[in-house]
Amino acid sequence: MKLGEGVEAAIHCAAMLAGVDGAATMPGAAMAEAFGLSPSYLLKHLNMLTAQGILESVPGPAGGYRLARPAERITLLDIVLAVEGREPAFRCGEIRQRGPVRLDASAYVKPCGINAAMLKAERAYRAALAEARLSDIVAAYQSDADPRSVAAGCAFVARHQRPQKSSSTKQA
Repeated sequence: MKLGEGVEAAIHCAAMLAGVDGAATMPGAAMAEAFGLSPSYLLKHLNMLTAQGILESVPGPAGGYRLARPAERITLLDIVLAVEGREPAFRCGEIRQRGPVRLDASAYVKPCGINAAMLKAERAYRAALAEARLSDIVAAYQSDADPRSVAAGCAFVARHQRPQKSSSTKQA
């Protein structure tokens, strides 16, 4: 199974946003810069995450993106489904019923074993992603990564985050 580059970008951006202070935001252009991505390409994926309630988009000159809910309540499955869609990766086209060796439809009353195996694998894959919380990914990175990498990432976030008014006076 191959996931699009957008999944990687979306997970990295969500992890970066887990490091912003309180109600602060991070501009999409800054995240694109951090990961060497085209801003228009990344914004498409940030908008998908926003539409699924993973990120919140704050408009205006001091606006940007932030997590819409705590990192403990965001799973990798949430992010993958927001970017890739909810359809299974494998979609059985029942090709066994085509071509010169096809039989009458009555020969295919049992479900395709290949489809059943692929859907079982999909369920296992999704279950594993559902257990992986964004907060755990961030915590593991902070404890296991090279300290220079952690410091550089924290410094980038500190430079580019945009403080927001308190939540009681925040604009919609």
